[in-house]
Amino acid sequence: MSPLGNGPILAAPIAPIAGGSSLVLAAKANHEVPALPANFPGEFKAKLAWTGGDFPNKSDYILHLNDIELAEVKAAVEHYKCKHCSHLTRSFIVSSLGQDGDLVEPRFFPLATLAAKLEALSTEVHHGKGFAVIRGIDPASYSVEDINLVYLGIQSYIAEQRGRQDKRGNMLVHIVADDSTKHTAEHHRHSTKSITFHNEEAGDIVSWLTRSTAAAGGKCIIASAYTIYNVLAATRPEVIRTLARSDWPFALPRFQCRPVIFHEDSKLIMNFGRAALIGNEAHPRPKHLPSLSFRQLEALDAIEAIAQATQMEIQTQAGDMHFINNLAVLHRREGFVNGDSVSEKRHLVRMRLRNAAHGWALPKELMPEWEEAFKKHGAKHWHLEPMPAFFFPLRRQPN
Repeated sequence: MSPLGNGPILAAPIAPIAGGSSLVLAAKANHEVPALPANFPGEFKAKLAWTGGDFPNKSDYILHLNDIELAEVKAAVEHYKCKHCSHLTRSFIVSSLGQDGDLVEPRFFPLATLAAKLEALSTEVHHGKGFAVIRGIDPASYSVEDINLVYLGIQSYIAEQRGRQDKRGNMLVHIVADDSTKHTAEHHRHSTKSITFHNEEAGDIVSWLTRSTAAAGGKCIIASAYTIYNVLAATRPEVIRTLARSDWPFALPRFQCRPVIFHEDSKLIMNFGRAALIGNEAHPRPKHLPSLSFRQLEALDAIEAIAQATQMEIQTQAGDMHFINNLAVLHRREGFVNGDSVSEKRHLVRMRLRNAAHGWALPKELMPEWEEAFKKHGAKHWHLEPMPAFFFPLRRQPN
């Protein structure tokens, strides 16, 4: 799916994004068109290069479980509990009881008919359009313990490796509104405000279970990094050069200078977050760190503008499970308003995932975060409800 159609004219005075968007990017009005960085192509022709308008039918990206499959999921929950958890209390994945979420895997969570669909979905997320939603699970029909088990069981067919999401070893991050303090209210995880497009710091796939939705707002919004690249390569190649330079001063989760985009194993990889580069109220940028240059700020604004012009909006339902290629698809959230009842308060459970068979080759600059997240040894905490303050290092992780 080419996001550009016939494409804008290279170095034209005004180069519009195709597809009816009103966004325009001013091309440089000089006689010499700056070249793209070495080894970067003029266009990525891949299924990952899409716009929201390419998916008019929900069936293009939503796997809606039928009655047989839903019954199979319920049976798999009972099978797992019977085989491994007959002695457990409410905290069925607490390490002190000898259990953890990594034990929830296909051989202990059998899905005879659904398995093939989930494996195909994994291929689609890694090598197709880069995103998918599983729909049909009713959280109200499960206990808190069992809905988390359902999520882990289904997810295990898509990616078998689960990653830590912070230095405390939190495996399940709960994203809920919390205005109990000024600090939590300003943090992305606990704010009700909209947030800009970004990637997670680590994980080939970012996934989340929607336990409940807000009374209004809170859509999942995604955009293709491939489409963003193709637009910029055709209209503003100097912005691609800026994004590929290794002088971007990331402050979080640790300070390092590296590119925002990479061309690795014939694939485009994008990884960034504004909070890590310019700071925000919850994560003020340390004054001793270098600030972004004008060209870098312009590049971030170009990414955001193209992403918003070509984005895909998904109206999430309770029970939805999202799976997004974190290396090639950006995501953001619109602002939302919670209601009074529990069922009208937005509650997501997020995970970071990797599939050994389908996983992409990573640039060396990203490897430290991946190795820290997916290393075998070290603490892992599987909180079924929002984590206690001690387990929630708000200051360290911006997303």
